Amino acid sequence: MSAAHSIRRAAVVMAVLVVAWGYAWVLAKMALAYCAPLQVATLRTAVGAAFLFPALLWRGGRVLPEHPWAALGVGVFQTALFVMLNNLALAQGEAGKTSVLAFTMPFWVLVFAWPMLGERIRGLGWPAVILAGAGLVMILEPWGLRATLLAKTLAVLSGMCWALGVVIAKRLQNRHHVDVYNFTFWQMALGLAPMILVSAATHSRPIEWTWPFIAILLLLGVLGTAVGWIAWFYVLEHLPAGTTSMASLGVPVIALLSSALQLGERPSGAEWTGMTLIAIALAVISWDAIRRHRAVEPLMGQE
Repeated sequence: MSAAHSIRRAAVVMAVLVVAWGYAWVLAKMALAYCAPLQVATLRTAVGAAFLFPALLWRGGRVLPEHPWAALGVGVFQTALFVMLNNLALAQGEAGKTSVLAFTMPFWVLVFAWPMLGERIRGLGWPAVILAGAGLVMILEPWGLRATLLAKTLAVLSGMCWALGVVIAKRLQNRHHVDVYNFTFWQMALGLAPMILVSAATHSRPIEWTWPFIAILLLLGVLGTAVGWIAWFYVLEHLPAGTTSMASLGVPVIALLSSALQLGERPSGAEWTGMTLIAIALAVISWDAIRRHRAVEPLMGQE
């Protein structure tokens, strides 16, 4: 296969992945009609891990965890807390806004990498963080004490947990070679353990095992999580880092559009302003990564 053909195919995979990950936010919101938030989070993660395991076996590499303690740390933050907080936010808020607030993750990575990795914020990182901060204030609207403030705060916390997981993984990658397939499966599997305990302890309503719910769960777990991770790694291997970084900005855009069309969500003027500022800040970070020829972190994909 020619290099040009591989790039074209990877571009198609990336486009499909952006749509799938963006629409997954709407599916997660719809799943809440059949199941409590923490149970949805646990079930979709369990399905994703179950379907990732055969891929790990098929690759023929190491099956047991290479770095169990780091995998546990990433699993707690990037899988357990990120997904559970997201679902709690979705239960009380809107899918589109929740996705945008969770995608503040790159800015939190810049903030946390300073004390944890010794990586100072430089160049365009500062205006990006300032723009993102202003956008957060506009979306949260603390002056109005709106009923959705809790949902928005939970979404921001989920982005912070995602960022902490990325920083822990980055610190590991700075010191050791990491098999991303092995590490991704085990951080998900180990993160699933506390999710099961928490969801069992907080079980508040029976799960409605209907065919629509099963279909949504399979789409979230198989396509959104397991196949999504495999497609993400494939794209990173075949597309330039800058292209991948910029294309991934389409995920919250798809989430906003699909939630508006299907769920009738209508952000306020201040929220639109805030989301626009965050989008500009994300574009600034992506452009800075392209300019500095930085590779995309493999473990920055979604759960």
